[in-house]
Amino acid sequence: MKLYTYFRSSAAYRVRIALNLKGLEAEQIPVHLLNNGGEQHSEAYRQINASALVPALTDEHFTLTQSLGMIEYLDEKYPNTALLPQDIEQRALIRAFSLSIACDIHPLNNLRVLQYLKTVFNISDEQKSAWYAHWVKTGFAALEAQLIHSNGQFCFGQQATLADCCLIPQVYNAKRFNIDLSAYPKIEAIYAHCSTLKTFQQAAPEAQPEAA
Repeated sequence: MKLYTYFRSSAAYRVRIALNLKGLEAEQIPVHLLNNGGEQHSEAYRQINASALVPALTDEHFTLTQSLGMIEYLDEKYPNTALLPQDIEQRALIRAFSLSIACDIHPLNNLRVLQYLKTVFNISDEQKSAWYAHWVKTGFAALEAQLIHSNGQFCFGQQATLADCCLIPQVYNAKRFNIDLSAYPKIEAIYAHCSTLKTFQQAAPEAQPEAA
């Protein structure tokens, strides 16, 4: 199994967390999103992922190119330490929460969107930061409301799920952009707890070899 990854990619970060939670190993192949105009745009990588995005996961004879699809695939193929519960309602809530991050927050603040705003519309760094913060705060307000029953350690239930795989990288990025998260105490508590766990620590951007 191979994971094409970039250390700061929140989507790749999600998959690294899932692999660690399940105790799975994948050969990690760095794809630097900035060097040489972005290695994801190379013809060689486009043969792996036509969208020129990371991550990509190759397992045996096929390749997956969406992080949530990868995590659900891993969860079905390797059911130990399940990342989605059996209860159908709880499972649906976790999926919806995760999709709110992967579909509503992350795409608006993805590197290629920020680069487009900068190069085509010539926005300033201050405007870029304001754009980023607006969509994070809008999204986090909705997520915080969904965490009313959280124990403050994980998003749902007593163990990490798909939701935590998605939330932690998004919070990490928000903190990297110096966004004040004090209005979201549940989110901050979950991030603080998960950050003490080795499975999350080892998946963090600064723990990746290429971060050096």
